[in-house]
Amino acid sequence: MTLEELRARVPELNEYLKYMPSELNDRYWIHTYPAGTIIHQKDELLEYFGIVCEGSHRVINEFENGNIYMIERNDPIDFVGEVTILAEKPRTSVTIETLTDCTVLYFSRKDFENWIAKDIHFLRLVSRKVAYKLYRSSYNRGSKLFYPPQYLLLDYLVKYLAEEHQTSGMIAKTRQQLYEETGISVKTLNRTIQKLKADDLVSTVKGKLFLSESQVRSARLYLKEKKHMSR
Repeated sequence: MTLEELRARVPELNEYLKYMPSELNDRYWIHTYPAGTIIHQKDELLEYFGIVCEGSHRVINEFENGNIYMIERNDPIDFVGEVTILAEKPRTSVTIETLTDCTVLYFSRKDFENWIAKDIHFLRLVSRKVAYKLYRSSYNRGSKLFYPPQYLLLDYLVKYLAEEHQTSGMIAKTRQQLYEETGISVKTLNRTIQKLKADDLVSTVKGKLFLSESQVRSARLYLKEKKHMSR
């Protein structure tokens, strides 16, 4: 695939490349990753910058004891390596894994650094995206310390269905994925699910969590009440 073909396929990309130095038209590469692929691993030497043009990915932190914690999920247009480069660090601080097939437009780290030094428009777009993710993280930080696991899991499930544009439905996540994405340990997660089932806030179908429309309404009411009680 050429850059011209990618720009035609992803019109939103054109705003980011509006003032791209002309010499970069010959110094890029495009790679498509299947779902479940590691784009880069934590602590790897970073020698490139990427623009995620298609597909969703997750940013995770891996620990020496084997535990994984999901920091965020991102959709296009997004970036690979921008935080490491802007922080002037040589190695990545996180692992990036694709959730769906992802198409990434790559430039060398040196070319990216030269580009943002010349193109304030592009630098502003990249910085705005970094600031947005930091804002989102800061806004929710601390919730795992002050809310019970029932609240955290229900909040995750309701938001999951909203992101999938569903008013009810199956949660297509394994227990391991729920643990990684909520930060609730597997043991606590299983107890929490049993408690929510007993309160008729969730159901299970063939081992998967399911919320009916009435359960979603009850879950939203539960979350609203808990939030007010915590003030």
